[in-house]
Amino acid sequence: MGSAEPASCRSAGSVSVGDEEPEIASALICNGDGEYLLHLRDDIPGIREPGCWSLLGGVRESGDRCLEDTVRRELREEAGLDLPVLEPFAVTEAAEDGTAPASTQVYAGRWDGDPTRLLLTEGVMLRWFRPDDMDRLRMLPATRDLVRRHAAGRTTAPGGTVRHGAAAVPHLVGVHLYLEDHAGHILLGLRHHNSAFASNTWHFLAGHCEQESAVFCLVREAQEEAGLHIDPRDVEFAHALHQLPGPGRRPRLQLVFRARAWRGVPEVREPDKCLAWQWWDPNALPDRLVPYTREAIAHIRAGRAYSEAGWE
Repeated sequence: MGSAEPASCRSAGSVSVGDEEPEIASALICNGDGEYLLHLRDDIPGIREPGCWSLLGGVRESGDRCLEDTVRRELREEAGLDLPVLEPFAVTEAAEDGTAPASTQVYAGRWDGDPTRLLLTEGVMLRWFRPDDMDRLRMLPATRDLVRRHAAGRTTAPGGTVRHGAAAVPHLVGVHLYLEDHAGHILLGLRHHNSAFASNTWHFLAGHCEQESAVFCLVREAQEEAGLHIDPRDVEFAHALHQLPGPGRRPRLQLVFRARAWRGVPEVREPDKCLAWQWWDPNALPDRLVPYTREAIAHIRAGRAYSEAGWE
């Protein structure tokens, strides 16, 4: 950091519990999709939160002028992260493995990068998680509650309605392949049992648009995930689902395209994501099927080009 003192160092009363300032600072980092960055710590006895998913952060050192210095130093040292804005969010006290409660100043920040590209110097991995994924994770209840408290205060109010006066919310664009064989059966993939989304559940071949057109994304995902080669000229629009997955979640526009022709036989190219490809009779779809996939199939077969979900 430069010589200028962070605003939180000059802000009276921003970091205090009782008469003592916390000695630990951590970062609650979210992205535009409403996901939160968690750090899987080493499973070593004697450290804080061994083997748990936690927030990045650490203990204040003598050279730190304030706790914002502490959290910024820890982010740089542990992951090479330097966030432009970190704001005091909460002070927590949580007992860790039967030890005395540790007082922690939590700062909130925004980052939209890929954690797999960060140079992690401590712990096992960094990964994005949605708040509703966290019940299955090994983490302190206080950390889980903190994330959900922050998520509840984002731009989407309870019940899924957007607060008046809120800024425009960017949508995540999902692209899906509706593929029928000569018998009219539909291609679906079985998602990996460790998948953060729809684990052990059947779903369209799908992906998220990066810096690319939706059709290019579809063609790329078909080749990467299943070894299918599709000419963009053989792709036609089939259905759009405008979806709000839940309170505090980023809205999504789920686009479904049909391919009139393709080359290749579906094969598992990314076994960490998909375990199998199978053709399904549309009148006998699997029980474990992503709900909006089932809805989209029904709409496409009925000739409906648009539907909505989650906005009630």
